[in-house]
Amino acid sequence: MIRVLLVDDQPLLRSGFRALLDVEDDIEVVAEAADGQEGLALAREHLPDIALIDIQMPVMDGIEATRRIAADPALARVHVVILTNYGLDEHVFHALRAGAAGFLVKDIEPEDFLHSVRVAARGDALLAPSITRKLINRYVTEPLHTGADTNLNGLTNRERESVALVAQGLSNDQIAERMVISPLTAKTHVNRAMAKLHARDRAHLVVLAYESGLVAPRHR
Repeated sequence: MIRVLLVDDQPLLRSGFRALLDVEDDIEVVAEAADGQEGLALAREHLPDIALIDIQMPVMDGIEATRRIAADPALARVHVVILTNYGLDEHVFHALRAGAAGFLVKDIEPEDFLHSVRVAARGDALLAPSITRKLINRYVTEPLHTGADTNLNGLTNRERESVALVAQGLSNDQIAERMVISPLTAKTHVNRAMAKLHARDRAHLVVLAYESGLVAPRHR
């Protein structure tokens, strides 16, 4: 059973998402919150698998709530998925840097929404390769804190290569093809790199790859 926490200051939207989720046999909405502070408290109380969190809310916004969830070892298994009206905007990028596993636009089709919840519950980032490329093109070409505290020295050459390819928006199958290895081996390289870098997911790995200077931004 996938346990979901809904955090949004609009009751109508929460009701709509809940109506979609409640009819699924493998998904359970365990709690709802109207702001980030309440959502954080409920996350600690219920330990959901997924926290669907709106970006802009009163009291505590979604970015700060995401940051606090990501920083709490007791909530390490809670995957935050950001809800936004605006698609790829600066708030989404800040949320990903804060530790979100991905994001969904609120006008998503119902079947895509349900699929995304299941993908996030598996621990996979909700960043399709096309979305990752958009993220990179729009934000990573802007100045970032490259050379930050991320230390890549513990990675093997193959792990570094796989991280660089993740940062280019490639899937595991595409990484396998590029590196001439099996998809399982590609996944292993990515997972080991994530573990060594303490990356919560692929979204976080993309940010670390650029902030560490492993991958250089391609300016337009």
